Amino acid sequence: MNGWPASGRERERFLDFSVSPEIRQVLATLRRFVDNELLPLEDAVEAAGDNAPVLLAPLRDKALALGLFCMNMPEDAGGPGFDTVEKCLIDEVIGRTSTTIARRVFGHVHTILTHCRGEQRENYLLPAVRGERIGCFALSEPGAGSDAAHLQTRAVPAGDGWIINGVKHFITDGDIADFAIVLADTPRGVTAFLVDRQPESGAAGFRVARVQPMMGHAGLGHAELVFQDCRVDASRVIGEVGKGFKIAMGSVSAVRLSYIGARAVGTAARLLEMCTDYANQRMQFGQRIGEFQLIQQMLADTATELFATRMMVLNTAWSLDQGMEARDKVSMVKLHASEMVNRAADRAVQVFGGMGVCRELPIERIYRDSRVLRIYDGTSEIHRGRIGQSLLARGIDGLNLLA
Repeated sequence: MNGWPASGRERERFLDFSVSPEIRQVLATLRRFVDNELLPLEDAVEAAGDNAPVLLAPLRDKALALGLFCMNMPEDAGGPGFDTVEKCLIDEVIGRTSTTIARRVFGHVHTILTHCRGEQRENYLLPAVRGERIGCFALSEPGAGSDAAHLQTRAVPAGDGWIINGVKHFITDGDIADFAIVLADTPRGVTAFLVDRQPESGAAGFRVARVQPMMGHAGLGHAELVFQDCRVDASRVIGEVGKGFKIAMGSVSAVRLSYIGARAVGTAARLLEMCTDYANQRMQFGQRIGEFQLIQQMLADTATELFATRMMVLNTAWSLDQGMEARDKVSMVKLHASEMVNRAADRAVQVFGGMGVCRELPIERIYRDSRVLRIYDGTSEIHRGRIGQSLLARGIDGLNLLA
């Protein structure tokens, strides 16, 4: 690249858009796997509902064999050790299919588990990365969803352990999880606990009260969990007592950037491909609908927003890889990507017309599945408030927008 600094501090301000041959090979393998093996199963997964995990188990085993499972994990946790940019490129491809399939086939190990030490690693982190155990992240409560700093679930010291009481809801995979990562308030602050679901493992008093049906994401259970005098050993504390909220919030950047930002890019790209092909084929009033300027406008808007979002994701990922402060950038990505993919889905429905709301095509499912992205991991309104407050307090340079 002409003018590219060879080395030194000057180069730190540039984003290298080249991708290594090794990552290109991973992306090509992943793309073939997604398009050939997973996309054809989307209708069956939607119809299977609660039986989706059984349906997708063979594909999970195949992903494990191909080295495509838990690709977000570092090497010391049994993962491939990709950097943030590489993980976002991978999640772009995964975003081409549904969240249910992605979670069941490629795994979803919460990064907070990388804080496990000693026996915790052997019993929770490593088995989860190998696909042997499923964990759920129990943070949201009926009275503390967006206001996650004010939890009502309490844990009090009891002998050599703790007793937990409280209710969690909207807990993804809570219905099938082998263990839960539970955030509870303690006398010394919010603490993260590892709680086994099986009573024989020392977690009597932990039950799934109900599975809460959702607008989208068929086959992905969201459960209400009840902890009633649930006793856990002191060895089940992740990190330090009172530091649970800090380490939990430290892990959400990965979710917001990769699982929401990068996957939204992949989803929007798939929608744009479908719309472009359809606009080139569908005939109305004696001509292809792609020849109508208003159709061209919708395609152009999606393409432009897709490109802008992808650049936001990759720049933010690069900033994190450089060790820069990027929390506000991550908030911007979460805000923009979640709203972008909703607009892309809405335009796709419009381009396809009646077929856009017909279940013969994946567009109406994507439309339903995408809506929640503007809510979980911080609503759009919360992220707008945070970005505005940071800008007023630190100015444009303080947000590293041009780095």
